[in-house]
Amino acid sequence: MAKRRVLLVDDEVTVLLTMKAVLEISGFDVDTAASAREGKSKIKLREYQMIITDMRMESDAAGREVIQAARHAPYHPAVALLTAFPVDEDEWQDMGADKMLVKPMQTAVLLRQIEKLLETHAAKLQRLSSAAAPQPTPPARKFAAKRSASKTVPAKKVVAKKAPKKAAKKTAGRRK
Repeated sequence: MAKRRVLLVDDEVTVLLTMKAVLEISGFDVDTAASAREGKSKIKLREYQMIITDMRMESDAAGREVIQAARHAPYHPAVALLTAFPVDEDEWQDMGADKMLVKPMQTAVLLRQIEKLLETHAAKLQRLSSAAAPQPTPPARKFAAKRSASKTVPAKKVVAKKAPKKAAKKTAGRRK
């Protein structure tokens, strides 16, 4: 199984390095960014299964900017908001995050929450892709059915027409 790629965005170097180590030990491929600007740039350059971003970095809106960049990424990563200043569920969902992680957090709890988010996000993407899969329209099905029927019918008619003529020639030849 390929390693799952995660981008951590946080301006606190100790948090960044600690989380990076914990996730790498748990089998993740981890990139880091120490600012929203760097995080947004990495989101454009690489593909990630998950983005975990601090809420307040160089500005109070920095986390929101990273979340918006992740939401506009064509590969649709899961997005978690990492913060020491929890906000209401409606607020972080309005920002576009899938989950809020409150720091500090026990390692085991953090890993369980990340694994669960990745599972639910993968299931969500699967549902969306299967719902968006193009289905043949009814007229196309009718046309395909008519085409296949028209191919088989003439072959049967040709066989049916030739068989009586041959039989008629054989019987005519015997009478002579």
